[in-house]
Amino acid sequence: MRDQVLWRKEGRIVALLAKHLDIDAERALDILYNSHTYALLTNPDSGLQLQSDNYILNDLLRELEV
Repeated sequence: MRDQVLWRKEGRIVALLAKHLDIDAERALDILYNSHTYALLTNPDSGLQLQSDNYILNDLLRELEV
């Protein structure tokens, strides 16, 4: 069950990222999967899974600025 919830959250974040950067979903998925934010998101000890989709998106966008 937990994996399904995380999978849906990832999908929503990808959709938000694609819309924000005006890119296709495949490119947004690649960006997410290769980010430090994703590593934190998949680690239950980080607590990032409990944050809102927009909070996680903002973390990812800050990471991309560097």
